Amino acid sequence: MATKHHHLSDYDSNTVPDASNMRFAIVVSEWNGEITSKLKEGVYHTLLKFGAKKENIIIVSVPGSFELIFAAKRIIQNIHPDAVIGLGCVIRGDTPHFEYVCAGVTQGFAQLNATGDVPCIFGLLTDNTMQQSIDRSGGILGNKGDEAAITAIKMAKFACDFK
Repeated sequence: MATKHHHLSDYDSNTVPDASNMRFAIVVSEWNGEITSKLKEGVYHTLLKFGAKKENIIIVSVPGSFELIFAAKRIIQNIHPDAVIGLGCVIRGDTPHFEYVCAGVTQGFAQLNATGDVPCIFGLLTDNTMQQSIDRSGGILGNKGDEAAITAIKMAKFACDFK
């Protein structure tokens, strides 16, 4: 569904499982930090809202969005969370760098999900303009972080149900 027709922070709270016994890792890109910090806040507060304990939320920073993949993999191997949430923001520029980074991160998270047992949530904004990123990180379209947190809780429950 296109974001244009869907507020990112809208969800039915009755469909969200209790997160009180779940552990989460949030991996945040420092690049475009004014955006990713707002995404992180959205994730953190939404996890707490649904019962996650502060001590069960690990937050790690990496330099850029491409590094989210490596960090997620290492966190899974060493910390064993119930879900990992990768947060980044890539804004289209004048070179093909945007396409390479977006495709690489997308493929990396897809591979982690296809080959692993821990859900890795794709919270990467891939916008054409800074304004679009602002709108999706707590602006007029809500916060993609809220959506990523809800997805993490639901997928952690799903993974637990099928162990």
